[in-house]
Amino acid sequence: MTTPDLIFGICLLAGGGLLLLTLIVDDIFSGLLGAIHFGFDVAGVSPTPMLLGFVAMFGIGGLIGLHSLGAGVGGATLTGILAGLLGSGVVFAAFKVLRQAESSDTFSLQEMVGSTGRVSVGIPANHFGTVLISFAGASHNMTATADAEIPAGRAVKVVGVAGTNLVVAPVQIASTEGARSDA
Repeated sequence: MTTPDLIFGICLLAGGGLLLLTLIVDDIFSGLLGAIHFGFDVAGVSPTPMLLGFVAMFGIGGLIGLHSLGAGVGGATLTGILAGLLGSGVVFAAFKVLRQAESSDTFSLQEMVGSTGRVSVGIPANHFGTVLISFAGASHNMTATADAEIPAGRAVKVVGVAGTNLVVAPVQIASTEGARSDA
């Protein structure tokens, strides 16, 4: 393996791997890549994924230039730069579409008071669990607490907010005792 092969290969693996992580776990991973965020956006898209797209495609273009086109190191580098610019453009377009698809409607937790949902992770008394609530046109998995234990699957109503958590109470299930069936 030659030095250009190693350099182009590392660019491909590092840039491609980091770009893939950015796509999959953007919320978590973007905090780690915050160090290379330049403090500006390009039409609403962070330059970090575009830089990673450039690096990955630079590696691919360089390897193609070396092995498929039979170019020397300079020609492979030029091929890598052209491929990197193309890759950066493709990543820009993809992230632009993803950003536009995100909901821009914001709401406060206080607005959820009165909403009903279902416990997805059981809530021990005075501890935390998780509640799935449909609100503002989307499903939200929220951390919640309650005064009494509430098992998973139980319907609950949001009765308050404690910091960044919801306070819920079980919804009373209507009894069918003594109900008449006309069937």
